[in-house]
Amino acid sequence: MAHKPSCAARIRERAAASSWTVTDTVAEIAACCGVSLLRAHRLARGWTLRQAVAELVQLCERLGLPLPGVDEDQLAAWEKGRRPRVGTVDLLCRLYETNAQGLGVAGDYRAEAGPATAGTARPGIGSLSLPRQVVPVAAPDPFGDLVDTFRRTVEGTLASTTASATQLEVLDEQVMDLRRAYIVSPPTEMLGRLVRILEEVRLLAADRQPATVQSRLSEMIAVLATLVADALMKLGRLDQSRLWYGTARSAADDSGSGDLRARVRVQAAMLPYYYGPLERAVALTREARLLNRGRATVTGAFAAAAEARARARQGDAEGAREAIVQARELFERCPPSDETDAWAFPRRRLLFYLSGAHTALGDLREARRVQQEALALYVGDSGIDPALLALEEAMCLVQERSVTEACELAAHTFLTVPEEYRTEILGVRAQEVIAILPAQVRSSRAVRDLGELLALPTSRM
Repeated sequence: MAHKPSCAARIRERAAASSWTVTDTVAEIAACCGVSLLRAHRLARGWTLRQAVAELVQLCERLGLPLPGVDEDQLAAWEKGRRPRVGTVDLLCRLYETNAQGLGVAGDYRAEAGPATAGTARPGIGSLSLPRQVVPVAAPDPFGDLVDTFRRTVEGTLASTTASATQLEVLDEQVMDLRRAYIVSPPTEMLGRLVRILEEVRLLAADRQPATVQSRLSEMIAVLATLVADALMKLGRLDQSRLWYGTARSAADDSGSGDLRARVRVQAAMLPYYYGPLERAVALTREARLLNRGRATVTGAFAAAAEARARARQGDAEGAREAIVQARELFERCPPSDETDAWAFPRRRLLFYLSGAHTALGDLREARRVQQEALALYVGDSGIDPALLALEEAMCLVQERSVTEACELAAHTFLTVPEEYRTEILGVRAQEVIAILPAQVRSSRAVRDLGELLALPTSRM
């Protein structure tokens, strides 16, 4: 039985990493996936049946050749063993730059073999190194024929799209499913699921699409890349997280959505907020607030709340309190958010951010009130956010000089979080409970016990 296209995608990745030739890539796909050489040529380029037919049509238009009348069903039948006519074999040889033997089924158009790259076209794969136009020798007006042929090519390019409305709807549904799953699933599990859908969106975005479709695909990439970056941050894979946040920002900028551009920057500020430098977190949240332009949106409330806690940790009490007021005002003017959507900003998330701000400011009474209200909204959730709230409660206890109680709460919180959620970000935040303690009490038994617990590998807890 033939393997799924995902198997060929993995082979293309190996081909890119090892600088295989296209011929080697085709041979490996045919052997591993159990498909014909004709189909292996298509899969080696990462084309769907629709994309391959579109490429063939464009090739004929560029060369001034009659259209073969090929559709997806016919191409699929040929890939399964039905032999096309001689003239069509010649076109397929031109399309895949090989000969009939290379297709396993007339013409030889092999280019000099070079490294194959996954997801990118080299001359002869995505953009064939063939004459752009063919002018008949006997044409009475070669320039006029050339202009007309080129006009038809341009119109065909503008009309071409490989993403149907149904495909986009299905992808939208899959992205929404992942946004909901992200709330209740550990980051290690989510990474694989996110990357799989992200690759499907990327393959469509790599082809020429109408502006509205391309913008929609860029929005999907921005959301998925942000969630990937967030999962990597929670796992402590900081360099990878930073790069993915950069990818998310590029996609958001490409989408043209001001709200999305702001939202991705707020999300990206979490990395420097937890791991430093704080100046970067403040800059990103400030930039998001400027992009929001004071509008009453959940993104605006999110940006203000994130800036408030970053400025509070930085020691800018005035700036933090100003941002807290704006966050609350904007949030109250927004419609309620969905608590089951990782891309939403419901009340419990607002309170989570305000807890960080009030704790850092030393507003202990307000911090405790916000923490308790937030934890009540997280009832039944054993994920990372409730644990971070409990650790901020421990920091309040430190400021109240209840050292033993603070360390015991931090240790209890860390131990009771399910192992799949006991990630690097919790360890970093629990270490801060120790870091803010006065030096003279760090030798106490409770502090030593907490430090030893945090030093243990997760599997031994």
